[in-house]
Amino acid sequence: MSSDHTFDVIVIGAGPGGYVCAIRCAQLGLKTALVEKNTRLGGTCLNVGCIPSKALLHSTEIFHEIKEHASSHGIVCKGLEHDLSALMKKKDGVVNQLGKGVRALVTKKGVTCLEGTARILGSGRVEVTEGKSEGSYSAKEIIIATGSKPIELPFLPYDGKHIVHSDHGIAFDKVPAKMAVIGAGAIGLELGCVWSRLGAKVEIIEFLPEICPQLDPEISKVARKIFEKQGLTFRLSTKVTSADIGKSKATLTLESEKGAEEISVDRVLVAVGRGPSTDGLGLKEAGVTLDERGRITVDHAFNTNLSGIRAIGDVIHGPMLAHKAEEDGVACAEIIAGQSGHVNYDMVPGVIYVDPEIANVGLSETQAKDRGIEVRTGSFPMAANGRALATGATDGMVKVVADAHTDRLLGVQIVARGASELIASAVSHMEYSGSAEDLARTIHAHPTLSESLKEAALSADGRGLHSI
Repeated sequence: MSSDHTFDVIVIGAGPGGYVCAIRCAQLGLKTALVEKNTRLGGTCLNVGCIPSKALLHSTEIFHEIKEHASSHGIVCKGLEHDLSALMKKKDGVVNQLGKGVRALVTKKGVTCLEGTARILGSGRVEVTEGKSEGSYSAKEIIIATGSKPIELPFLPYDGKHIVHSDHGIAFDKVPAKMAVIGAGAIGLELGCVWSRLGAKVEIIEFLPEICPQLDPEISKVARKIFEKQGLTFRLSTKVTSADIGKSKATLTLESEKGAEEISVDRVLVAVGRGPSTDGLGLKEAGVTLDERGRITVDHAFNTNLSGIRAIGDVIHGPMLAHKAEEDGVACAEIIAGQSGHVNYDMVPGVIYVDPEIANVGLSETQAKDRGIEVRTGSFPMAANGRALATGATDGMVKVVADAHTDRLLGVQIVARGASELIASAVSHMEYSGSAEDLARTIHAHPTLSESLKEAALSADGRGLHSI
């Protein structure tokens, strides 16, 4: 095999995990190739996930803020309206710019980009088809980083028109009059808020008794009340049992404690989670072991059961988050290079980018107690924060969970504007096994929203200064 088809490492999939892994491999002196079937790198996150959804969330947040709150700032707006096509153009522009940036970055770092669909033929061998880089390639190490895809409900197959997933939900050509969202997790809440702000009547249907089950029940309830105030409707402890798809509407049959009922909507966004994307890789034929959820089974060094084949990101265990995939990629590259790469999965923060944002890291109070850990908690309402009052961001709260005996921080949960940025402070303290006392004694600038973290930590020991 020619030298241009032989590498130290071949990474399959150019999402956040894959392209970051490839860059780190190249930095460590490994001859690296990155295989991607799409012409634009960045994977789901950049193309149809994290980035476009955040662009839409920001644009619609501006619109909603002006529409609902401009008058309270002494700003008079008449005839306010939105231009959906321009809004989508803005979103697409952000995606295109970042896509070009990732391509330039990967190339500049010395990674060889191979365009096409990869199939593993066994340890050390990859075949690329259906693209500019068709051919057979070899490598000492193959890293699978093919990400995830939306889960489809058996009785609600996607048609891209009435029954849609998140890829469709960022690109509607018009605002639906009425929209149902199945699933009250991050994707459902984010896209539900986008279209609600633009005028859709949005109903979010959740099988569980509260939204965001990974969060502290108190935090979930606070968040839901805020979203209800913003116009979202929630149907909790409710499941969708069937659907009738007509020419212009979809009629869903729902079951709850109240009995069965039907709702008719223009669009149904299914947001019940994501599953590993491994179709077409030839894993079964190669003999790669999968778990009961279809994820690739790996050890602490990201090794599959086959020598020379590893996997990272959404195709393995752990939260399906871009930043987790990136850390997997860096750690995997460093392990291959003989270093001691490691990812602390207990310290992976989660964020829902609504307004106010929801962010969490570590254990909730309930999760800690379920593990038999005695805890102390402290909380602080954003309504008591000076910067929040000055900027109209008083919805939400911060909650801190600490070990009752050692004071070690176990978890932090935030509902607040800018929570996605605030959570980094909590992660830093927890990464170094910090205590609530450490967070409480960390000086935070005044006036800032971040002071709410300090106050919540003080409250864990009954020493809150600015709350009653």
